[in-house]
Amino acid sequence: MQIRIGTKADLPRVFELIVELAVFEKAPHEVTNNIKQMELDGFGANPLFGFFVAEDTAGIHGLALYYYRYSTWKGKRLYLEDIIVTEAMRGRGLGKALFEATMQQALNANCTGMMWQVLDWNKPAITFYEGYGARLDSEWINCHLEAEQINHRLNQL
Repeated sequence: MQIRIGTKADLPRVFELIVELAVFEKAPHEVTNNIKQMELDGFGANPLFGFFVAEDTAGIHGLALYYYRYSTWKGKRLYLEDIIVTEAMRGRGLGKALFEATMQQALNANCTGMMWQVLDWNKPAITFYEGYGARLDSEWINCHLEAEQINHRLNQL
């Protein structure tokens, strides 16, 4: 198994993993992204994200997708959007290797740290992150507005 930087050619398999994660998280209906959009967003003039894949001779079995954000308090941070390992390959160290490659990327990019989210019911992931000494913060509430909601609200003004 090797961990490598993802390429545009990997996106069809990466998108399959994204859908697999959505099913695991009981929200497949929430996936509105697509491969074409990911090509534009990840491989255009100003890439919005990067990713690592875990691959062997049989193909890609895992993914870590990240992007950069800016904190007024901390400065440049790496945001780990998702780590995905196929169900059949869990427990073999792929998640650990992907997570550690992402940690190294944060250092390589001169980030002041990294952050991510984990669902409160995903106890194996919580235990995994706690093993790295991660601080899990339960004080903040996630907020979302979809483009349709934004458009509707702004048109009311």
